[in-house]
Amino acid sequence: MARRPMPFLRQVLALQIGLLVLVVGVGFALVGWLLDTTLDHQYEQRALAVARSVASDDTLGEAVERDDPEHVVQAKAERARLATGALFVVVTDENGLRLAHPNPDELGKRVSTDPSGPLSGREVVNVERGTLGLSARGKVPLRDRADRIVGEVSVGFDADEIDAALLLLLGIAGAFAGGALLLGVAGSTLLIRLLKRRTLGLEPHDLAELMREREAVLHGIGEGVLAVDATGHVSMCNREAARLLGVAVPAGAHVDTLDLPPRLRAALAGDGEADNLIAVAGDRVLVANQRVVRRDGTDLGRVLTLRDRTDLETLTRELDSVRGLTDALRAQRHEFANRLHTLSGLLQTNHTREAVEYLQALSDGPVAALGTGAEAIRDPYLHAFLSAKTARAQEKAVTLRVGETSWVPGKVVAPVEVTTVLGNLVDNAIEAARLGGRRPAGVEVDLLADGRTLHVSVVDTGDGVPNRLRDAVFAEGVSTRDGESRGLGLALARQAARSLGGDVELADPGGADHGAVFVARLPQVLAETASDPAEGGHEAAEGAGDAAEVGS
Repeated sequence: MARRPMPFLRQVLALQIGLLVLVVGVGFALVGWLLDTTLDHQYEQRALAVARSVASDDTLGEAVERDDPEHVVQAKAERARLATGALFVVVTDENGLRLAHPNPDELGKRVSTDPSGPLSGREVVNVERGTLGLSARGKVPLRDRADRIVGEVSVGFDADEIDAALLLLLGIAGAFAGGALLLGVAGSTLLIRLLKRRTLGLEPHDLAELMREREAVLHGIGEGVLAVDATGHVSMCNREAARLLGVAVPAGAHVDTLDLPPRLRAALAGDGEADNLIAVAGDRVLVANQRVVRRDGTDLGRVLTLRDRTDLETLTRELDSVRGLTDALRAQRHEFANRLHTLSGLLQTNHTREAVEYLQALSDGPVAALGTGAEAIRDPYLHAFLSAKTARAQEKAVTLRVGETSWVPGKVVAPVEVTTVLGNLVDNAIEAARLGGRRPAGVEVDLLADGRTLHVSVVDTGDGVPNRLRDAVFAEGVSTRDGESRGLGLALARQAARSLGGDVELADPGGADHGAVFVARLPQVLAETASDPAEGGHEAAEGAGDAAEVGS
């Protein structure tokens, strides 16, 4: 069975304790060496100072020169030894013979150490072993009144005294080093416990594995994830979120400095949560959900998840268009069935003239409903779409008409994008006309083909766009009416137009005789057609341009 490895935190603790012991041990040894060297030097200098003091006595030099018949040298040396606590005070003559020594038996004998240094005029300090043992010594030359060297004075302090002082200092230093070592071990233990608590007891390989899993999950999922801390700074953003938002989101940046859609910015700045929030970012429609993260009652920040709903929104638009077309066809089917029954009855009763008049009225009906401008629109899809919108407008007591200057000779090849732009503009215009103060309420739509480009102009009889909203009317969440789900129509219309390379603009915010005028340019949405007579096309183009400028 394989031996289980030591946990990483225990390894760190053992390493820290080992380093502490090593550092404290080396430091203590260094301090001991410095103390030993310093104490030796201090005692040597002390011995040298005592020797200088003894040698400064002129009478001592005179007595040594006369071979000390009165035994003055021994007496003075003993007094100096006792006064200073020295191990010995030795005085010799110029031949190195002792004239003073703590042991009277050594008098008259040659000193045990080399006296040549002091006898030649030099002062000597060292630690040597003599007849009294190891001692720190200071030796100086002894001079008479004529400044002639007549001997030497040697003073020594017992090495045991030096060792005692060293041991005392080492004890103090050892106590300090031991306390520092214990404090370091205690600190290391507390640090390891803190790390264990912060890492939830996980080993480094566990943390590395969690990091790899986090990266794999965050950057491998199909949703964008944007996390901000409690102060509003970005703590994490995966690649999918950056791709969906279309902007760089560096970690640590404040959300106020990021070019985010207004709804997402407001959600991140708020205190609550958000579900299925629709936002437009560039050419994408996003669904966002936000959750507030709290732990033990502490606000840790917010996590915003993003999903790309562009394809779904496209399918939704297409489904709405098909549903509208289906409703229009269903209504027309019932209407035509009733008309066929009427026509059949007229023919069966031999009312031929009335039947012909009835057919003539039926052929003028669709054009009359949409206006005379509908005759120049050859695309059946646009006819059906506008017919459905006309029926919806009538339900709201609003008249929808196609401008007389409209001219679309070709077929629409991008019906989803066209109906998205046209439908949002028409729906907004119908609502504005319904809520406006002018009566009768109406909406006029002008459609003009320019090659494969379709130009759209929509004007209503509403109150126009307020001054405060004119610069931001296409921004997500901006609406002239209150409501949480409003403010997306124009943003989606502009997004659809720009996806084609075109645009939607506010041509006129409204005036005294008409409401707001919105124009759109949709390139490459019409099929190529043979040129109509230049004169007719030119006149239609001029008329459509005049309609876009006037707006009614």
